[in-house]
Amino acid sequence: MELTFARGTLTDQFREEVDAFYGSVLGWSATDTDVVGQRCHILLPDPDQFILLAESSKPMSSPGFDHLGLLQDSRAEVDDLLEACKRYKDKDDRVQIQEYEDLVYPGLTVHAFYVKYLLPIYFDVQSMERTESD
Repeated sequence: MELTFARGTLTDQFREEVDAFYGSVLGWSATDTDVVGQRCHILLPDPDQFILLAESSKPMSSPGFDHLGLLQDSRAEVDDLLEACKRYKDKDDRVQIQEYEDLVYPGLTVHAFYVKYLLPIYFDVQSMERTESD
């Protein structure tokens, strides 16, 4: 996925702040790269996924709850990530967290929260617990 920002946004300080949060809280790595003559920044959630940060004269706008899903293996992993986000928010109030009650369906419980930090999109951190339906 590519996320675009207004020209002049992707400063060294901005990149460092993005990397500090997404690296320490979500465990992502990051690197700079040139794409079509522009210095961009890539976030790497894992070796097979990436989020490209680039500047544009028409930057992305996401004023609502547009989001990307980050599926975790367990409820405990979601809870651990939520606590890590809250600890980060204690030192940087730009972290936005939206907590949700579990969504319970026959045979499935979705346990989730949304988090947003400096990027123009939320991340839906969730687990899906499957059970045998009655």
